[in-house]
Amino acid sequence: MFKNLGKELRDFILRGNVMDMAVGIIIGAAFGKIVDSLVKDIIMPPIGVLLGKVDFSSLYFQIYPMGTKYDSLDAATAAGAVTINYGLFLNTVISFLIVACAIFAIIKFVNTIKDKACKEEAAEEAATEKECPYCCTQIPINAKRCPHCTSEL
Repeated sequence: MFKNLGKELRDFILRGNVMDMAVGIIIGAAFGKIVDSLVKDIIMPPIGVLLGKVDFSSLYFQIYPMGTKYDSLDAATAAGAVTINYGLFLNTVISFLIVACAIFAIIKFVNTIKDKACKEEAAEEAATEKECPYCCTQIPINAKRCPHCTSEL
């Protein structure tokens, strides 16, 4: 039963699409870290300054214990308070939107290249034949007579 398991696993892993998927996941994880840094370190600080020196990553709503006020999210977390971290959520949403826009742009670029290649291929195929003006059948482009109606072209 397990005799060929190693060979089957090796064949599965070495398939092209599995390797492509693995590379895609690794690049995606790295891209996600870059986007997180972009949002946290570059985009959100100027927005925070424009909105009155707000640090979005420290915005939270405290649920429990009621009546106790903490200076920061870190202090509330250290004290064991239950919080809703809407600032971190906002950062995550912005990161998602940036990743979604980047993926959209990449897919649109790839589809444009594919469409251009398909149009060029169709143009090459169309250039090998022409239509006979007498019987309206497709004939080779270099034909001097139509093989269907024998008309001179």
